[in-house]
Amino acid sequence: MEFDQFAGRYEEILDRSVSVSGEDSAYFADYKAQYVQRLLTPSFAGKVLDFGCGVGVFASALKKLLPNVKIEGFDVSQESIEKVDPALSQMGLFTSHSDALAHNYDLIVIANVMHHVPREQRPSIFSDVASRLTPGGKLAIFEHNPANPVTRWVVERCPFDDDAVLLTPTEIGKYFAQSGLRQLRRDYIVFMPRALAWLRPLEPSLQWLPMGAQYAMVATKNA
Repeated sequence: MEFDQFAGRYEEILDRSVSVSGEDSAYFADYKAQYVQRLLTPSFAGKVLDFGCGVGVFASALKKLLPNVKIEGFDVSQESIEKVDPALSQMGLFTSHSDALAHNYDLIVIANVMHHVPREQRPSIFSDVASRLTPGGKLAIFEHNPANPVTRWVVERCPFDDDAVLLTPTEIGKYFAQSGLRQLRRDYIVFMPRALAWLRPLEPSLQWLPMGAQYAMVATKNA
């Protein structure tokens, strides 16, 4: 897959792409992991799938916050799967073969992946992912916000975003409905660059404002 060529330098390239924010890729992975942590109970010990896991940056961040969960990962890039930290991959399945995935995940996270998927293939991805959730399980989607001009500028200059076609929250909401999922929330996230880090405690109160660099959407599968 085209991402194989970036696997060895994934974090380096991503760090360079997001440097306009003053942060690195680890900051954004931690940010998403903290968001997911807030969705769950402190004692959550379920089974999680990181769909489109890349080299495992987000999965590693989430495991640190939720040490009792079982995390598995899927990515179309076998080269990326091979770069996942062995300390993580030895604890659960990390694969480039979708038919090896289970159908009993309590949470599936798709973090900044769907903009790489051709629009005509997106409904089938959502349908497949929804079928892998347990009743009452949650699907959390993170995506770049096309309404934010800085986000569009960054995406246009990121080497592995050459194929990116950004999604709106409305489009994702449509896929939720088509897949039989019930939307729980939509939050805009990532507002303040590092230069304004002292204002970051205000970000949760701005989740309604459609100018965050990214957004998160959460849906559940009816029990």
